[in-house]
Formats: sequence, structure tokens, C-alpha cells
Amino acid sequence: MPQGDWYILLIVGGVFIVLGVIGIVWGRYEEKKYYEALTTRTDVREYVSHWPERTQTGAVKVGGWIAIALGVLLLIAGVIFWLLS
Repeated sequence: MPQGDWYILLIVGGVFIVLGVIGIVWGRYEEKKYYEALTTRTDVREYVSHWPERTQTGAVKVGGWIAIALGVLLLIAGVIFWLLS
């Protein structure tokens, strides 16, 4: 790997980790907002039974965890290349 290319891996890895944390926080916020809105309704069947399940909030959180995992892998690869150069 040419000199200094490991910077790119470190930067992209850091960006993925930040985006992952943002995704997880956003998913938790959306889930909380959704269930708080359900408690104000007269029919709270969805709130009590969690059916039908809202998949958007779960998808955002899972995407966040995937982004964090990719970011950590990229950071590790960048550090390895940095140590080898």
C-alpha cells in the first residue's frame, strides 16, 4: 500500500463509526417517539402487543451496528497498514 493510503482507511472507518452511532441513536429516538405517540391513542393494542411491529426503527438500529462493525474493521486495517509502512 503506498505511503499515506492508510489515512484513508482510518478516516473512512471513523466516518462509518460516527454514522453507526448516529443511526443507533436515531433509531432509538424514533422508536421512543412512536411508542409515546401510541400511548395517547384510545386503541393501544399496538402498544401493548407490539403488533404489527414497526420495522423502520429496528432497521435503522441494525444498520447502525453494521456501520460500526465496518468502521472498526476499517480502522483495524488502517492501523495494520500504518504499522507495516
